[in-house]
Amino acid sequence: MSSDHAKGMPGPRPSLRSLEVFVAAAELGNFTAAGETLGITQSAVSRQIADLEGLLGVRLFLRRGARLSLTPLGQRLAERLGRSLGEARRAVAEVAGSETVVTVSMLPSVAAKWLAPRLGRFVAAHPGIDLRVTASRHLVDFAAEGIDAAIRYGPAPGPGLVAHALAAETVTPVAAPDYARALGLARPEDLLRAQLLHGDIPEDWAAWFAAAGLEARPPEGPKLGDDTAILQAVIEGTGVALGRSHLVADDIAAGRLVAPFPTRLQARYGYWFVYPRDVPPNAALLALLDWVVAAFAEG
Repeated sequence: MSSDHAKGMPGPRPSLRSLEVFVAAAELGNFTAAGETLGITQSAVSRQIADLEGLLGVRLFLRRGARLSLTPLGQRLAERLGRSLGEARRAVAEVAGSETVVTVSMLPSVAAKWLAPRLGRFVAAHPGIDLRVTASRHLVDFAAEGIDAAIRYGPAPGPGLVAHALAAETVTPVAAPDYARALGLARPEDLLRAQLLHGDIPEDWAAWFAAAGLEARPPEGPKLGDDTAILQAVIEGTGVALGRSHLVADDIAAGRLVAPFPTRLQARYGYWFVYPRDVPPNAALLALLDWVVAAFAEG
């Protein structure tokens, strides 16, 4: 061992380019093919390999005329470098692609009843964005769950978030057209003969009855915790539910639901687009934000 190595001095440090050239030549088994892949000449590949062998002090290739094969040491180096350079390429690809990826969280009902009918419009407007949607009823931990942004329904978000108000909404009874006709839903008191479906939003049947001037107590009925399930039951003709305006708008427009009464409660909560204040938004997130704001404004 030389005195330099004995003193812990660093050994030879080949350039990253020479290692890349070596791996390409080892994988392809041909200097010409390696040069074509890397955009350099065959002689440049040969020179890089010769310099690398000189720096390391070992033979990496055996040359028999036009044939090229790795020495045992060359094979070992090629295997380890191939794995390392492959991982490096994947890391670079992930970083380079991060500007086109955005993961957004929202309630299952918002994903199903608001986003899904509009998703094709977003894809058409932003074909280069990789949109990933997670639907959950809990407030996500952005960092721990790998979430970039969220569409939330609730009060004004607290500190630590950049929050954009999207829309307020109203709440009113909705029913399937056939069900409404069969029961003759013309006046609020007609609901006393209906099957009422109950949800878990603050604006409940008791609040709506009071706003409509009904002194009677709302009939009991099944309680479903998710708006998607409640609205699907209503569409199937199971009964009447209180519908949040942004979640029932498409079904009303398509004739799957009707809103028989003019009385509407102003919802206590609203929709917000939020993302962490301490994480700079990427281009995909900002494009999604602009699109969501415009889509909510359209109704």
